[in-house]
Amino acid sequence: MRRVMQPLCAWLLRSIVVATSIFTLPAIAQDAALPKVIKLIVPFAPGGSNDVYARALAQKLSAKLGVTMVVENKAGAGGSIGSDMVAKSEPDGSMLLLISTSIATNAAVRPNLPFDPVTSFKPVALVAKGAMVLIVGNKTPYMNLQQLLDATKDKNNKVNYSSAGIGSIGQLSVEYLKAVSGTHALHVPYQGIAASLVNMIGGNIDYMITTLASVGGQIKSGQVRAVAVTSLEKSKFLPDVPPAAALLPGYEVDVWWVVFAPAKTPTAIVSRLNQAIREVSQDADMQELFAKEGAEPMPYSPEQTAAYVKAEVEKWRKVARDANIQANN
Repeated sequence: MRRVMQPLCAWLLRSIVVATSIFTLPAIAQDAALPKVIKLIVPFAPGGSNDVYARALAQKLSAKLGVTMVVENKAGAGGSIGSDMVAKSEPDGSMLLLISTSIATNAAVRPNLPFDPVTSFKPVALVAKGAMVLIVGNKTPYMNLQQLLDATKDKNNKVNYSSAGIGSIGQLSVEYLKAVSGTHALHVPYQGIAASLVNMIGGNIDYMITTLASVGGQIKSGQVRAVAVTSLEKSKFLPDVPPAAALLPGYEVDVWWVVFAPAKTPTAIVSRLNQAIREVSQDADMQELFAKEGAEPMPYSPEQTAAYVKAEVEKWRKVARDANIQANN
């Protein structure tokens, strides 16, 4: 009997240890020690959505976590300078990166970045994401997406589209659209979306894909026409505009914002930060802030965030490669 009881007791002990480990995981994440001061790096100049989100998050996370979170802008090289600084920082939770879709699009058109967007970081949280919108100029005859696609089937057509520059999410989104629809259009890049809009309103640009925030006023005033959103379903921010996926199944483009930590940051620290970001992102004022960009908070775990970012990097690399797009600098 004693020989039988010994293995049984050992099995029970192991079971208790395993069960205890499982049920105390949230507590372990909550108890993970964080640095007293955390720098949240924004790799762009002050004023844009990355900066606005970072400052709002920093204020809320400082209070929730009992730390001092400081936002620092480290602009340059399309976000690469600040991103590289975080990638090479100590993996102890003392330095984080808040960046947008640009980290994936930059990687797609700049093969010689000093970091890898997938392996150099440990994703903490997908802060928010939202659809883009395809608009056409009022001086064009296109009243819906089908008419635009029909007009651009011929390789010799005269239709053009604009973007905020070579390798921008606007250019890649249209090239992705052209690839899945078998259409053609000439790219006219500008230095920023404002110049693109001016030229579209003036009748020089036919269409573009851009963020809701950048053209919401022009859509409401009737200066441009929205003919499709880039989400799989209708967007609550433009409920009367159909998704491009209704004509092109599977076509989906999102703009998103993510918080990264250096690659070797302990999982317990990442989990605690993820939980806190997800909680404060549900606050009404945060949701209102996201809505200004046509975005919503995302309840993704670190693992889900990592899978999402990896898929986005791979998608945009393929689009850039197939369309032979490479940035000049």
